[in-house]
Amino acid sequence: MLHCVRAGRGGHRVVLVHGFTQTHRSWDEVADALAATLEVVMVELPGHGGSAAARLDFTATAAAIADAAGPDPATYVGYSLGGRLCLRTALDRPERVSSLVLIGASPGIDDPDARAERRRADALLADDLAAGDTKAFLDGWLAQPLFETTTPRAADIEARRANPPDGLAYALRTLGTGAQDPLWDRLPELAMPVLLLAGEHDGKFRARAERMAAAIGASARTAWVEGAGHAVPLDRPDRCAALIAEAAHQAASR
Repeated sequence: MLHCVRAGRGGHRVVLVHGFTQTHRSWDEVADALAATLEVVMVELPGHGGSAAARLDFTATAAAIADAAGPDPATYVGYSLGGRLCLRTALDRPERVSSLVLIGASPGIDDPDARAERRRADALLADDLAAGDTKAFLDGWLAQPLFETTTPRAADIEARRANPPDGLAYALRTLGTGAQDPLWDRLPELAMPVLLLAGEHDGKFRARAERMAAAIGASARTAWVEGAGHAVPLDRPDRCAALIAEAAHQAASR
């Protein structure tokens, strides 16, 4: 069972799943806004936070997210790595997912050669991480152009630095994009409402969201968050929470 943190006073359930190196603390501002009218469950992934000791492969992790969240249908929200896993949860257990919100997420790499190259790159990065320390790795990770619009809060950084390097290395090798079986061909299976979010400055994932929406069909829509880069929940937690709440309340009223 994956560790989860709960907030809110009931109502429709929203399941929040974080990105690589993060913990539930990365959702603090989003969760605070949602908890006023919704039940919030924040699930921590293998190698991270309270699930640091968990060792599950991609498919098992996707199933464990649903088990941790509970049997009632809910709105599943995943950012980046968490988005890839929530997508797999929605495909494998659609009865658990009343609506799906994917933020800066991908169905994986469909080109076999590119996927193999990404797997090799992730393995090398994981080796460096396992031989070093989380703080140094995190400083380098957040220095990527992908996060140039992001200024994480002190509590978020402190929680991330507490992640053990061997846990993060495991997550890179086992849950990374290179290790994931691509899900592009399965996207038309999604019958629930799907909201694909990306930051206005994140051109790579805006294009990916458009491609995903075309593959999913009429049940999908896209939205771009002004002033945000890749890390939408950290760059614009207010707007991110508002869009999630709208999707959740629409799912609850269906």
